[in-house]
Amino acid sequence: MRSLDDIREEYEFLEGDERYRLLIELGRDLEPMPDALKTDATLVRGCSAQVWVYPTQEGKALHFLADSNAAITKGIVALVLSAVQDKPAGEVAEMDVTAALEPFDLKNQLSSNRTQGVPNMIALVKEHAARIAGG
Repeated sequence: MRSLDDIREEYEFLEGDERYRLLIELGRDLEPMPDALKTDATLVRGCSAQVWVYPTQEGKALHFLADSNAAITKGIVALVLSAVQDKPAGEVAEMDVTAALEPFDLKNQLSSNRTQGVPNMIALVKEHAARIAGG
């Protein structure tokens, strides 16, 4: 998975539809999430599209599997994950993911329908991280 800084660097050079294409490409590059994990328990509430997030732990690092049934939403999911993927749970729990995503100006770049679930997804990721960091 590409780093958030790498994605931001490319994103800043793009405009309009090219930014949408980049988000779609990021979504396509997500690690596949097995259908068996796409359950009500892994569903992110408040998203206009269906979004599933499943946390795993590899050593001290958190690793997330995620998917969406909408291409651009899946790209936004990939963007959120690029901020937290494979980092220590304690670091993710303390991280200001919203601030990390601010340079992408998603609220002004995308419709409110596409971004309404982002805070819920961030909250879910941070809750998983805090639970795992807490032991």
